[in-house]
Amino acid sequence: MPANTYPQWMLRLFPVLSWKERVTPATIRADLLSGLTVAIVVIPQAVAFASIAGMPPQYGLYAGMIPPIIAAFFGSSWHLMSGPTTAASIVLLTSLSAFAQPLTPEYVTLALTLTFMVGVIELTLGLARMGTIVNFISHSVVVGFTTGAAILIASKQLKNFFGVPIPRGGHLIDTLTHFWHQLPNTNGYVLACALATLFGGLLCKRFLPRFPHLIAALLGGSLTSLALNFLYGPDVTHIPMVGAIPQTLPPFTVPHLSLDTIKQLAPAAVAMTLFALTEAVSIGRAIGIRSGQMIDGNQEFIGQGLSNIAGSFFSAYVATGSFNRTSLNYQAGAKTPMSAMFAGFMEIFIVLAIAPLVAYLPNAAMAGILFIVAWGLIDIPAIRHILRSNNSERSIFILTFLGALFLDLEFAILAGILLSLILYLMRVSRPRIVTRVPDPALPKRKFSERSDRIPECPQLHILRIDGSLFFGSVTYLREEFARIAKEHPEQKHLAIVAQGISFVDLAAADVIAAEAEKRQADGGGLYLINVKKGLWESLEETGALDRIDYRHIFQGKSAAIRAIYQKLDKSICQTCTARIFTECKEFEKPLPARDPSGLQEAGDAPQTASP
Repeated sequence: MPANTYPQWMLRLFPVLSWKERVTPATIRADLLSGLTVAIVVIPQAVAFASIAGMPPQYGLYAGMIPPIIAAFFGSSWHLMSGPTTAASIVLLTSLSAFAQPLTPEYVTLALTLTFMVGVIELTLGLARMGTIVNFISHSVVVGFTTGAAILIASKQLKNFFGVPIPRGGHLIDTLTHFWHQLPNTNGYVLACALATLFGGLLCKRFLPRFPHLIAALLGGSLTSLALNFLYGPDVTHIPMVGAIPQTLPPFTVPHLSLDTIKQLAPAAVAMTLFALTEAVSIGRAIGIRSGQMIDGNQEFIGQGLSNIAGSFFSAYVATGSFNRTSLNYQAGAKTPMSAMFAGFMEIFIVLAIAPLVAYLPNAAMAGILFIVAWGLIDIPAIRHILRSNNSERSIFILTFLGALFLDLEFAILAGILLSLILYLMRVSRPRIVTRVPDPALPKRKFSERSDRIPECPQLHILRIDGSLFFGSVTYLREEFARIAKEHPEQKHLAIVAQGISFVDLAAADVIAAEAEKRQADGGGLYLINVKKGLWESLEETGALDRIDYRHIFQGKSAAIRAIYQKLDKSICQTCTARIFTECKEFEKPLPARDPSGLQEAGDAPQTASP
């Protein structure tokens, strides 16, 4: 049964109906291979992300099991891979470290509760069809946040990279200050392990791009630590290890939803929801452009929400779309969301098989991997492009970037979004308003901007307004009306070319209606030309049409000029020399008749013959 024959509610409830026709034996083979590739790569990533989030290593693995299966089944993208990400992990750490010590049971409980709250908000926004909300988070906010997060990730791993003690939970300046004082105490064995991880991953990415470079980095660091411990002994090297993780399926957990906990976590839940949804939908759309698929933002909200709600009961912390895993999934040949489901199930079996080996992973190797991840987050071309653009985008980027470095990350995101909206409102609150005059040099005397070449009518001022009018533009609009009245008191009639106005709200409609009443009281009038349907309906709903007068609204320029001309003071028209309207011809003086005999008119200069 084709997907377009199902009712919309059924497709939203079971999105699998929209792509089940794509599932064939060939796509299943391709999805199995791509799912296996992603499942292998996600192991070191998940452990690293758990370290960033302040969670025990196994919780990063848990976040890559159930959430991607649920998100793929209820989402709309064929290739989007959900799971733990760098940004979500670091927001989690900065949000919860003020309430509990990382790695403790209390911290884990808060993390799972936050995950449940994020899932509920995401699901609610999806059901309310608020998928377009992510469009209000500008690209500059995302770049500024990820750049700041990358620096924070690297700074928090300095102690593991160099093997020096640095207190947990300090801000960037505190961390760098402690690191500077501890630099002489660097553990050379730990540093060698970290450098082997770092250079192993970079070299693999450069010369063996098809091999997962994070796995190569992890192997390089682990083998280096084993060699150093074998040669010098653990008592000499003092290389800390990650430690063993439970060789079990994700345990069932229940979020702690007390009123105090919800109040504590509400700001972080809102900020993380906005960023997680932006990340997921942006990644899905980016891959969808390459694969030729249209992404349903509302359905992605629903999928992400259900994945986090379900994940919170299976020991998974906040999951969202991952660019690295999604790109790998697409490049590995995935054809349907079955690949994400296969990846989730395969990771369960892989974890059960390799859990004992995680005990041999050195913390220095994890730090090296996180250095690679952090460097990958810094988009140099995007930063350069933003800094070369306008002041608004630079301001948004700098505020979000500095906020990420020196404030809580959730407030950095919200501050960036707030500044974006403020700057946008400032731009749209000053619509383009220009004076227009009929140009005799143009066909049908089309309107053009006022210049010294074209005079204005002494009784009629014509404006063009480009941009919808709302409460934010009321002050500017009122000031412009007052300026025109002050500079041109003789122009008692005002015509507004309104084809650039699609909408007015109640406040703006009141300003226009009040101006119409004021000019009518002064013996003039206000007129609207080329009114769109949306503007007409807005004026009608607000009651402004009755105050403006229906007879003063015109759909064409010619009809408007003819009607307005009839209302002008003809005594002024007789003395006017501008003659800018076609209707003004009635006051032109007739040219003197020429003598049909060809004789000169009296007073003409005599003609002299040429020599």
